[in-house]
Amino acid sequence: MTSIIKKGSLLLFMASMVFLSSCEKKPAIMTFEKTAHDFGTIVQGDKVTHDFKFTNTGEGDLLISNAKGSCGCTVPEYPKEPIKPGKSGNIKVSFNSNGKSGQTEKSVTIMVNTKEKHQILKIKANIETPIKAK
Repeated sequence: MTSIIKKGSLLLFMASMVFLSSCEKKPAIMTFEKTAHDFGTIVQGDKVTHDFKFTNTGEGDLLISNAKGSCGCTVPEYPKEPIKPGKSGNIKVSFNSNGKSGQTEKSVTIMVNTKEKHQILKIKANIETPIKAK
């Protein structure tokens, strides 16, 4: 009788573990084509944009909860709806070079429901100051 109870308990335990593992949330994975962009040489005051393309290469829905630029001159736009596995999306990053000069680097931090919890995108530009006419 004890042997039957032990076997039954073991079987119940194993069945519970299989059930719980099948209930685990499948992770999303955010895979970018590239995570950095160089605008090259631009003129002070130029407003430039770049679309960072990504794909959800995981098995669960990808949710972007927030995206924030490193300063007010760098503004990201991101999809608010879930990105299904295998589907793609874009994060549009706008940069306003007004008041900036020289080599400039900025970043955008994206908060996501992946194992890493966030992704970082980087932009850079060489900003030339226009020569004023006399």
